[in-house]
Amino acid sequence: MSSPLLNDGTDSFVGESSSSTNFGENEITVEGSKGCGYLFCDPRSTLHRFIALIFMCLLGFGSCFCYDNPGALQDNFINDMDISTAQFAQLYAWYSWPNVVFCFIGGFLLDSVFGVRLGTVIFCVLLVLGQVVFALGGIFNLFWVMLMGRFIFGIGGESLAVAQNTYAVSWFKGKELNMVFGLQLSFARVGSTVNFNTIEHVYRWMEQFYKGHTCLGIVLLLAGLTCVGSLICAIVLAVIDYRAEKILNKRPEGQIVDTIRFSDIKEFPTSFWLMTGTCVAYYVAIFPFIALGKVFFERKYDFSADNANTVNGIVYIVSAFASPFFGFVVDRCGRNIFWVFLSILVTIGAHGLLAFTFVNPYVSMFIMGFSYSMLASALWPMVALVVPEYQLGTAYGIMQAFQNLGLAVISMTAGYIVDQGGYLILEVFFLSWLCRESRYNLIMYFL
Repeated sequence: MSSPLLNDGTDSFVGESSSSTNFGENEITVEGSKGCGYLFCDPRSTLHRFIALIFMCLLGFGSCFCYDNPGALQDNFINDMDISTAQFAQLYAWYSWPNVVFCFIGGFLLDSVFGVRLGTVIFCVLLVLGQVVFALGGIFNLFWVMLMGRFIFGIGGESLAVAQNTYAVSWFKGKELNMVFGLQLSFARVGSTVNFNTIEHVYRWMEQFYKGHTCLGIVLLLAGLTCVGSLICAIVLAVIDYRAEKILNKRPEGQIVDTIRFSDIKEFPTSFWLMTGTCVAYYVAIFPFIALGKVFFERKYDFSADNANTVNGIVYIVSAFASPFFGFVVDRCGRNIFWVFLSILVTIGAHGLLAFTFVNPYVSMFIMGFSYSMLASALWPMVALVVPEYQLGTAYGIMQAFQNLGLAVISMTAGYIVDQGGYLILEVFFLSWLCRESRYNLIMYFL
């Protein structure tokens, strides 16, 4: 029997649970006011849903901007804090370690305790707090404090991604979901792109007034303003979502609401666990590479720091534009598994060019950016096709928990490999993970 994920469309595989909070058009007959009387005030209108989408997308801007602050300032971190490449890689590992547990717990809390509105605000507060602690570690030259800041920041960042996914399914399930996931990724990666193209310049400007670790810490503190912006978006989105729920009377008194239980996890289908394995194997070949990519481009291609940051951030630049496009294509064509498999093959080619040739790295990174966008637009929405909506927060939490376990281990391993064997061995290491991922995808195809 063929997998439903291979069919031409997605709508027929989106089952509504009794606790659905889908605010799509024509989902419910509403007796009473539409709001203020204008389309942008009516929760049933496309315009209102896309106003909500703007805030959903902006939620991840601050998180992605600050996540890659170390990657854009790699040599500055190593010199100012007097650390090795392996120690530098811990800044990414300590972001990921807490989410091996907390990301799953965050998803469970979204489903069963806080709800998506309060949970999103709490996670944004953790973002701000974590970035402030991270910056203070730099100001006072305390590397262990910086690691603590990344730990706190990681709890907020990955749990916020789970909340974003939950919001997206709530408002767009069964309609433009693949494109919406693509748009969310696009806006988030704009944050990463802006970081790679601006933070080095901010550092140089601050160097006129401060030196060494103090300069580094103040730059990180300024970067935290983007997290404050994400917190404001979370509050506005909570108001919009609460108002839509009241107007559409989605939770009338006496309604029976499904709730997630820990015991439900063992009932998740095999296809979900294969998606999780695919997610881990792919992302460990992308993010750890970008984290260490600046020095790679400086050494192999003799690039300046600015040019190295530019080429290192191309994956994010391309995904900012390509993700909505691929989301639209997948919405129209279906065949999610095909697009995931194709993206894996293309990414193998991109890493192969970087490892074994001296082809202009802009070509390889552009290819990687397109393949990354293709995979993200096709993979994440598939979860909503196999898991009931009231379990989605937990499902996305589990998926990101395993992803972060992989990122934590591989980030530390990658730093060690660079110190001991160099970047060629690192590229072969990443290629092995992509080949492993292709097997997961083939199993899912024939399941």
